[in-house]
Amino acid sequence: MTDWTLDTLSRAIAARKISPIEATQACLARIAQLDAHVRAFITVDADGALASARALQAELAQGRSRGPLHGVPLAYKDLCHVPGLPTSCGTMTREYFASTIECTAVARLREAGAVTLGKLNMTELAMGPFGDNAHHGDVQNPWKAGHCAGGSSSGSAAAVAAGFALGALGSDTGGSIRLPAACCGVVGLKPTYGRVSRAGAMPLSWSLDHLGPLTRTVADAARLMAIIAGYDAHDATSSRRGVPFYERMLDGPVGGLRLGVPENY
Repeated sequence: MTDWTLDTLSRAIAARKISPIEATQACLARIAQLDAHVRAFITVDADGALASARALQAELAQGRSRGPLHGVPLAYKDLCHVPGLPTSCGTMTREYFASTIECTAVARLREAGAVTLGKLNMTELAMGPFGDNAHHGDVQNPWKAGHCAGGSSSGSAAAVAAGFALGALGSDTGGSIRLPAACCGVVGLKPTYGRVSRAGAMPLSWSLDHLGPLTRTVADAARLMAIIAGYDAHDATSSRRGVPFYERMLDGPVGGLRLGVPENY
């Protein structure tokens, strides 16, 4: 199961071929088996994840589904606040700081039925492109140990590539989603500024930060964007524009599209 896409798992859960509990257990088992070498996680919340999976399974048994993310295990870069879990931002100074607030993007995913596996390793304070971290260990590229996983959302890309989570949240200020996605062979999307709320995420540069998804496929990224995008009154820069139907855009023609390449950035 850990080599499935988010969409594949979502369909299997909806068809009752696998339960949220089984999916969560499979991810936790793979983390326990391999993450000592990959170092994608700073905090694994096994008890919380299983409790959430059991509650979501009970909802399914009652004929209730929250949608395509119901029971899907995800994980979040450790600058996103998750209530009850420490938020270190890759440092030691906040190691014992348990969040009391919730990142808006995380809250939207939770409300949509996602299971939170834990918090992901990152370059300290999100300042660097290589995934090195003197406090929590350098994130290893899952495809070849010792090779760069990219940064600063290093754990987010590595967790998806290694099959620890079906998707992850990262942040991008100057390449911090796109670089690790490229290094680890996954999809990383830096959304348009203001499209995804940054409320509840520790900033590096408030005027340049973006939160976005890392997944195995473009379709999976579209599915997460459909949940996390949209106006949020808690973020002063949040866009009020309507959220497009991302998944409907996957099969359209690409003719006539223009790509802009900044040559002096």
